[in-house]
Amino acid sequence: MFLEKNLDLLMTKYGIDNAKGLAITAKLFPNPIFSLFGGAAITQQQTFKGTRYITPQIEQMFLLAGKRGYRMESAGYGIQAAEATFTDAIRQLTLTLKDTYYQVQLANRRLDLAKDNQQRFHRILTIGELRFKKGFIAEVELIRLRLQAVDFGAQVIRFTQEVQTALADLRILLAFPPTIDLVLTSDLVYTRVTPDIDRLRTEALDKRPDLQARRFVLSQQQANLRLAKSLRIPDPIVGGAFTMQGPQGGGNQQLYSLNLEVPLPVFDRNQGGIAQAEIAIQVAQVDLHKTTLEVQNEIEVNYRNLTQSQRLVEAYQAGVLDDAKTTFLILERAYQKGGATLIDVLDAARTSQTILQNYLEALFEYQRNLLLLERATGQDIL
Repeated sequence: MFLEKNLDLLMTKYGIDNAKGLAITAKLFPNPIFSLFGGAAITQQQTFKGTRYITPQIEQMFLLAGKRGYRMESAGYGIQAAEATFTDAIRQLTLTLKDTYYQVQLANRRLDLAKDNQQRFHRILTIGELRFKKGFIAEVELIRLRLQAVDFGAQVIRFTQEVQTALADLRILLAFPPTIDLVLTSDLVYTRVTPDIDRLRTEALDKRPDLQARRFVLSQQQANLRLAKSLRIPDPIVGGAFTMQGPQGGGNQQLYSLNLEVPLPVFDRNQGGIAQAEIAIQVAQVDLHKTTLEVQNEIEVNYRNLTQSQRLVEAYQAGVLDDAKTTFLILERAYQKGGATLIDVLDAARTSQTILQNYLEALFEYQRNLLLLERATGQDIL
């Protein structure tokens, strides 16, 4: 559905149809040329009826030196390049869709965390109001609790807006109207991967569609050079004619003739076209080499980033998350019994919130780095 409705992908797909149209043109033979001549003598007492003649003629150009074959070869590589470009567009748009999906997951997790903090702090505020009424805490402490509760409420509103924005981006990619509600069927969770980086490097250089497209473009330019060199050989035009004339036009009233036209390659031997084709090959070679280097560097950078983000996520899961939650829970209970100050509770709440938010960010970065590695290698890893 996503691939069928995406407008950018549809425009890229039209490039394949255009290349196929060029291939149809490349395999066509030149059209024959029909000519018709006529005349008469009307001087020296000659009459139109007696001297009139008419000559129908047909001519055909014959392509030499393999020109038609080279055009077909070039057009074939053009189709393959367009198809590889379309495949690469699918790859890029699919990765964009995954990234947007992960952003929705992150926004949902942030919103859930903000709602949980709001509920927990609402309980603390209720306890604080009771303690204030009993004279156990000062009014300034109650005001601090209310201000912090407002801050948690503002976070819920902000993350709700973030969820709606991310969902809107996802609808645009899926070409859905805003009236359709999207419900995610999975959550942002950690799945450890250990990619075979050596295999990924090798397969990426062989299978990544943008590299394949540039190889096809190079092959197309090489075919264009062969075509340009073949254009040095002139193409002859062979024709035949039949002349019918009046009784006073000559000894025979029906004449047959053959003609041959061959351009003499004295000045123009397609020197400019050959030079342009050679430059086009050099440009295609440089573009292929540049893209190859970019792919190699993308793989290395994204693999290292994935490894580092993996370590960070596992460091959080090794006990930091539980420690942050436990500390806040202990101080919350202690505050309810009067065994902890408001400053201790607020500090624990902020610390717990910061650590949990940082964990979500680390988890999202891990998923994104995995996604970037998939984009760099041109294949799914999970």
